[in-house]
Amino acid sequence: MLRSMVPWQERFPSTFSRFGNDMGDLMERFFEQGGTGWGIASFTPHVNLAETDEGYEVTIELPGMKPEEVNVELREGSLWITGEKKEEKEEKGKTFHTIERRSGEFRRMIPFAVPVDEGKIDAVFEEGILKVQIPKSEQVKPKKIKVKVH
Repeated sequence: MLRSMVPWQERFPSTFSRFGNDMGDLMERFFEQGGTGWGIASFTPHVNLAETDEGYEVTIELPGMKPEEVNVELREGSLWITGEKKEEKEEKGKTFHTIERRSGEFRRMIPFAVPVDEGKIDAVFEEGILKVQIPKSEQVKPKKIKVKVH
């Protein structure tokens, strides 16, 4: 009778703990980025997003890519960065023991919480880094109010 009142997790702690760890390992290998597992890993560039009073700055790592292989668009208040990193061809006479570099199509979409000034967006690609400056619309930028002394 007493055993029926003990929660099931406490009756089989090692079994459920091990099951949780195994499931975590399975999911990590399945969605692995750049490892040697059997997952469906593909090229997903890393993005940094910073916000100031004036606007947003998006930087995205695109190693080994050229500017013409990347598309930058503003759609319905969101920045879309798309492209394709080409797969490197195997060279004859070489036997690859490990292939960790990823390739493939990618799409990163960054929504903005406030309206942006579409006409002043600036994108610069340098040394494998794409930097996009997105100014906020004038009506949402903070307005300084001068405090008068009486």
